[in-house]
Amino acid sequence: AGTSSASSLATSFLPFFLVFFFFFPHLWSPQIAFHMLCAYGYPFEDEPAYLLWKIYVFQVENWCPHLPWRAKNPYEEADHNSLAEIRTDFNILYSMMKKHEEFRWMRLRIRRMADAWIQAIKSLAEKQNLEKRKRKKVLVHLGLLTKESGFKIAETAFSGGPLGELVQWSDLITSLYLLGHDIRISASLAELKEIMKKVVGNRSGCPTVGDRIVELIYIDIVGLAQFKKTLGPSWVHYQCMLRVLDSFGTEPEFNHANYAQSKGHKTPWGKWNLNPQQFYTMFPHTPDNSFLGFVVEQHLNSSDIHHINEIKRQNQSLVYGKVDSFWKNRKIYLDIIHTYMEVHATVYGSSTKNIPSYVKNHGILSGRDLQFLLRETKLFVGLGFPYEGPAPLEAIANGCAFLNPKFNPPKSSKNTDFFIGKPTLRELTSQHPYAEVFIGRPHVWTVNLNNQEEVEDAVKAILNQKIEPYMPYEFTCEGMLQRINAFIEKQDFCHGQVMWPPLSALQVKLAEPGQSCKQVCQENQLICEPSFFQHLNKDKDLLKYEVICQSSELAKDILEPSYDPKSKHCVFQGDLLLFSCAGAHPRHRRICPCRDFIKGQVALCKDCL
Repeated sequence: AGTSSASSLATSFLPFFLVFFFFFPHLWSPQIAFHMLCAYGYPFEDEPAYLLWKIYVFQVENWCPHLPWRAKNPYEEADHNSLAEIRTDFNILYSMMKKHEEFRWMRLRIRRMADAWIQAIKSLAEKQNLEKRKRKKVLVHLGLLTKESGFKIAETAFSGGPLGELVQWSDLITSLYLLGHDIRISASLAELKEIMKKVVGNRSGCPTVGDRIVELIYIDIVGLAQFKKTLGPSWVHYQCMLRVLDSFGTEPEFNHANYAQSKGHKTPWGKWNLNPQQFYTMFPHTPDNSFLGFVVEQHLNSSDIHHINEIKRQNQSLVYGKVDSFWKNRKIYLDIIHTYMEVHATVYGSSTKNIPSYVKNHGILSGRDLQFLLRETKLFVGLGFPYEGPAPLEAIANGCAFLNPKFNPPKSSKNTDFFIGKPTLRELTSQHPYAEVFIGRPHVWTVNLNNQEEVEDAVKAILNQKIEPYMPYEFTCEGMLQRINAFIEKQDFCHGQVMWPPLSALQVKLAEPGQSCKQVCQENQLICEPSFFQHLNKDKDLLKYEVICQSSELAKDILEPSYDPKSKHCVFQGDLLLFSCAGAHPRHRRICPCRDFIKGQVALCKDCL
């Protein structure tokens, strides 16, 4: 009977299965196939095999939620009742991290900021309900710190090496820990294999029976390749749990393997076929991704804070550029600033050939000393590089104005070597687009460095204004805790049963030809929200927005859905992974899903909490 039923199941299911994966071959995985059936039902529900199939995928495997009429496993019931409780000390985390010398820089950052973090979690718990949250099993794998990566980031962290990724990882780990989740941290392939040993070597690719090893996986691009290779065929069951830390972002055009191939993109970082919102960025620059962010550190203790408020601002500027090469071809620009104020620097290394003789160089400063220097400084001077770093936010938080170099034409992989190979066509309109768009004047002055009059006017205006320190909420400890908690509770790429952000936040805009959805939403002080595209992908969906389709077709392209107002022809998206806020149609008007956002918390809409 079992064999007969199984045969009936296969025969009945095959047509539906083949048709779907003929049109969406890149979406093939047992997990996605069965998720469709969990959500939408078996296509032949009158077949005897249906009941057997349903019991199997809902009860035996981990593919679907359990059926309400089946007896619950007491161990699973206990796990369900295991709730996340906020933590207000770091003892367990310190113990966990001290085993790794690679974590030393992150551990020191967490210790320095411990009081601020604990105050933040207590404050958040008073403002919103943090009870009745499920405690998640979380794997954190830092591929960039593994020996196999070859990056040596941990080794150079104390000698001027890049710190942006370590800042973000330490803040993420701290947030997960304080929010009460069970975290396991891996920084080597051996540790990764040990944590995932239950499924490593499972060549069949079938899911394992019983409790999941993990429910959420925070990882980077390097770690992603390591994770896939380590798990082998079992990888498909963990794809939807991934949250990939990705500083510069991955646009749908590069994420979709077949589409990227057809466009000739040769980036080594893309082609993962994930939901683009599973990529977590440093700044909210790619609305197709999720904005994870970081915390801008305040390096001061309580006695420092009392003293720092007494510091008088001097008629001086501080240049953002700790490497001599960043200063190349910037003397005329700096001469203008020097006409009005002293110019200071924090350049390290023996080479100073590009630094004008009038500059007062302090060398590398501790975080505490840098904050005191910023407090007596009026102007923080951008040189055009590095792009999108945390330092301008730290300067603004200490009451400096930031002179932000404008890029015309914008910089991208089309004209700038730095961006070649990165999985994005994003165009930077300035050195710090976040500061330009979301902060602006009087804190941020975006100027053309080659226009001497514009630079001079900005410097004069800054000298004549009095501004207070400003810190966007999203870059505080509490803001990051709020955002990460919302993502953990609301983002679901495995089952997708809850609409989030809520549909009440949707505001539809029609982009002009040559304009992307990101641009038209931003022009209206809104954010493009890719999860809403699916609600604008049928002719009947568009009627309420007075878009009448006299004819329509499906296309697999990042520019859809779009509308030709002359012929009233609509083109709808034929591939869910290609919904994209980026990309401008040369002739059609793109149909764009925008949403509002909380000021100072761009990742969340006003109804999102």
